[in-house]
Amino acid sequence: MFQAPLRSLVLLAAALGALMATVPAMAEDAAPDALLRRISDEVIETLRKDKDLQGGDPARIAALVEEKLLPHFDSLRATQMAVGRAWRQASEEQKRRLAHEFRTLLVRTYSGALAGYRDQRIEFMPLRARGDEDDATVRSRIRLAGTEPVAVEYDLARGPAGWKVYDVRIAGISMVATYRSAFAEEVRNHGIEGLIATLAAKNRQGTNLASQRM
Repeated sequence: MFQAPLRSLVLLAAALGALMATVPAMAEDAAPDALLRRISDEVIETLRKDKDLQGGDPARIAALVEEKLLPHFDSLRATQMAVGRAWRQASEEQKRRLAHEFRTLLVRTYSGALAGYRDQRIEFMPLRARGDEDDATVRSRIRLAGTEPVAVEYDLARGPAGWKVYDVRIAGISMVATYRSAFAEEVRNHGIEGLIATLAAKNRQGTNLASQRM
């Protein structure tokens, strides 16, 4: 199916640290790049000071992701994109269950990656978009000592609740597209119910589909 290298997940966690807090009022009106940059600075400082997070406390990290990260991620849109054409075949109840299991998967994926955060430095590029657009891509680079910078891009859409991320690309590799290939194979072999069952089983086991074959 697919494998996502641990290093990529660590980088993903470092970049997604930019989304792991809210800035009331001021954040609502911010451009997406300014919002990510401001929150990134704040959250990375928290990570550096929080001994539980540095120690990789699973419960602490999962709670942080659930509370601070997921509200800024459009998990329903990401699920629809990851499931692809099979989404149209799913009943409303199946869509609800798929979105729930994929959201749980994201929590586990980001939690595992966040445990590997090691003081990476994030640089955000100026946003090249008009202020009246409702879709934007924010580009950033993560710098690691002794290596070339890694490009991380966020795709965001603006809705009633403000800007939300629906996909992340690391070195050009889309998180949603990576899951899509795995999900499509599972649907071909076992149908939509099979995909839901596989996601639920992996989530119960405390593992994630980004670190092993389905």
